[in-house]
Amino acid sequence: MKIDNTDKYLIVALALGLTITLLFLALGALAQEHVELLPYGDMESWTVRHIKESALIGGKTKTMYMLAEPDTIQGTKYTRGNSPWSSSNAYARAFGVNKVSVSMTPERRGNGWCARLETRLEIVTAVGIDLKALATGSLYTGVLTEPVTMAHSKDPGSAIDMGIPFTGRPKALVLDYKAKINPEGQIVFANAGTKVKKVAGQDKGQIVFVLQHRWEENGHVYAYRVGTATEYIRQSTAGWVNAHRVEVCYGEPKTDCQQPWHELSNDRFKTHNSEGKMVNIEEIGWRGDLKPTHMIIQISSGCQAPFTGCPGNVVWVDNIGLVYDTPALAQDR
Repeated sequence: MKIDNTDKYLIVALALGLTITLLFLALGALAQEHVELLPYGDMESWTVRHIKESALIGGKTKTMYMLAEPDTIQGTKYTRGNSPWSSSNAYARAFGVNKVSVSMTPERRGNGWCARLETRLEIVTAVGIDLKALATGSLYTGVLTEPVTMAHSKDPGSAIDMGIPFTGRPKALVLDYKAKINPEGQIVFANAGTKVKKVAGQDKGQIVFVLQHRWEENGHVYAYRVGTATEYIRQSTAGWVNAHRVEVCYGEPKTDCQQPWHELSNDRFKTHNSEGKMVNIEEIGWRGDLKPTHMIIQISSGCQAPFTGCPGNVVWVDNIGLVYDTPALAQDR
């Protein structure tokens, strides 16, 4: 079949049009997602606090690490600054005794840094008596009340104002992580007493992301759960898992997902109300259509109750960010 010049021009035009269409489709696909690192989410900005423990328990000077600018630290006191992060590192004072617990530390990763979260069984000797406490390594958005006191011992969550103001609607949480999880490891409970109690079950690392729409009435802080993205870290990794995604579910998550935090709660999270009193955040329903007011992120080396876990489990984390459909959406916060 002979093709004349008109047909040739038509074929060329069609080919060019198809090429341009595919190019725009490709560019559109590339523009569909935008990853924005959270402040200090690259784990490159660390500062330290040197706190001397009481002579009764040895009088050592301990180093606490924080994701914050150095000028936010004045002695034992921390001014929040612009860092959204707190951790399981804690300065406690009970009966006049100063004690420091460290379960999150910076660690080298190539030419930069990452955060190491480790479940540790700490032993403190006081007047010849060994006292044991289990601390799970955890990094979260919120503010830890300091010093932690005996008033917080029965409910450690009562020392944490959980979450930060946030109005975005990301489609996923993204992070780099690696893990050392002992599936046969013994879970123990130790609450600063002389005994360590064995507990049945298996401990796992966990990644938690929660979006809430909060408001206050008569001193109560209520919330609708807007979005949820959670995942257990059930096993060790061979190395770093980079750009790992945990998808956000808006509204009520699937009931068969068997992941942590996929239920409402009236006492899991706490915050200060307008009178400065620490109160429960009372989640009363699922509303995926609402604009969030607060975001909670928690990454931990364990998933058990306070003072309970498997010593030696470790989760490393780096480059925590949020995934948006378009760059424009990332600006709506």
